[in-house]
Amino acid sequence: MLNKEELIRYNRQIILPDFGIEGQEKLKSSSVLVIGAGGLGIPNLSYLAAAGVGRIGLVEFDEISLSNLQRQVMYKTNQAGESKGKSAVKVIQELNPNVKVDYFETRLDAENALEIIGDFDLVVDGSDNLPTRYLVNDACVLLGKPLVYAAVFRYEGQVSVFNAQRKDGSRGPNYRDLFPTPPPPEMVPSCNEGGVFGTLTGIIGAMQANEAIKLLAGLGIRLDGRLFLFDSQYFTTRFLNVKSNPENSVSGDYPKITQLIDYEAFCGLSEAENEADEITVQELHQMIKSGKTPFILDVREPYEYAIFNLNGRNIPLSNLENEIGQLSQNETIVIHCKSGQRSLKALEILKKEGFSKLKNLKGGILAWQKEIDHSMEIY
Repeated sequence: MLNKEELIRYNRQIILPDFGIEGQEKLKSSSVLVIGAGGLGIPNLSYLAAAGVGRIGLVEFDEISLSNLQRQVMYKTNQAGESKGKSAVKVIQELNPNVKVDYFETRLDAENALEIIGDFDLVVDGSDNLPTRYLVNDACVLLGKPLVYAAVFRYEGQVSVFNAQRKDGSRGPNYRDLFPTPPPPEMVPSCNEGGVFGTLTGIIGAMQANEAIKLLAGLGIRLDGRLFLFDSQYFTTRFLNVKSNPENSVSGDYPKITQLIDYEAFCGLSEAENEADEITVQELHQMIKSGKTPFILDVREPYEYAIFNLNGRNIPLSNLENEIGQLSQNETIVIHCKSGQRSLKALEILKKEGFSKLKNLKGGILAWQKEIDHSMEIY
């Protein structure tokens, strides 16, 4: 039952055709788990709490950084270094004290996903990496939970509803029907590497929240079986139909995945991979301290180099093939970028040109900041 304060607070929703008291009471009795309090998570948390979802769960372990503020508008400049999750929980409680918030300050993985997700009616995925997307999808399929999916990159975003229960009792398509297997890691740069338009995360995140509220309130037509694509630069939209695949490895006629797996390895991101071609920031730091500095190749963009650098030679990845003649095959080259993805691609390019004395700096500048120079600003 809604109390007097709630009747006033949600009045603009209650008077909507097809919504009413019944829709509001459905929201109040529902629970949603939001994965991440970043660019997508923030609009979801804000609108779900404001709409009156009775219980919201949040999985988040990261800290606020200055580079987040361009799109993560829930946070403030003076909060840099603070916990994203704790800050988000406080904002939600101030926005709507009627909402119960469960905060999981942890990284979602194969060990805890089923336990955490199993306690909620619906999941909203605001993650920004492939292992987590496959993990969340598989967990939702195994548990029979609907999933509101979204992703953003540069100027483009996409939204869909996966594993939704239909009137005949069947489940709609899921993430693996759209992407059966992940692409090579170097082909999927993160927002850290590829950038993202700030307002895009707000637009796409609000669309996610819109679908979540519709699902919980039993309202309208869902994005079940459809993928919505939006280009914010040219303001174009498209829909792609998504059909269930009988060969889907988690939900098909003969599923191969019946329990959660190692998703880092599945997406080609296991730590053991390419160990022979890697050097850690600690190892490089010791070499520099001992006066045995190798040739350092920085394949980031010039503006990134200007923020912070290791006094290496700056040749952006996009120009590397044109400037290979400036590099010597006779000396060891340590290649780095921001997180290790672009430098891995650079390593492969140089290998094909006959270079053999190559090392990829594991974790890139982000690892250097975390383990060697804490005063460096994260961008």
